[in-house]
Amino acid sequence: METGVTVLVGIAIFVGIVGIVVPILPGAILSLAAILVWAIVEGSATGWVVFAIAVVLIGASQVVKYVVPERRLREAGVPRRSMVFGVLLGIVGFFVIPVVGMFVGFPIGVYLSELQRQRDNSAAWTSTKHALRETGVSILIEFVGTSLAAAVWLIAVLFVV
Repeated sequence: METGVTVLVGIAIFVGIVGIVVPILPGAILSLAAILVWAIVEGSATGWVVFAIAVVLIGASQVVKYVVPERRLREAGVPRRSMVFGVLLGIVGFFVIPVVGMFVGFPIGVYLSELQRQRDNSAAWTSTKHALRETGVSILIEFVGTSLAAAVWLIAVLFVV
């Protein structure tokens, strides 16, 4: 039974990591929940240490993924309002154009918000590029944190347990 659980946990972690890159699932939370299930089934000190390390890595990435891009967007002069409008239009786009609508709606939302604010196409497009870049940085930070947690879990599974 434990081998089956370990395989299912590995699949859930992988799906979680994919969910970070293709933001349909709450990827980091799914991966962390899978590691928690493994730690409960494992029932050893190693399992709980691995879970604690995963909590620290994923938790830190969740904080940093907001702090770093927010600071860089503020430095670039892109207001939070434009990002919120982009997210809202991304959510609408997700339902209007299945699968890719979020990727279409977000930049359009940021661009329209910045165009309304700045009244200049070039400046609005520059702000939109900053927003897209920092969104990518945010995804990358979450991806790295969750991948490191997955690596710790995999090392424990292969070499310790």
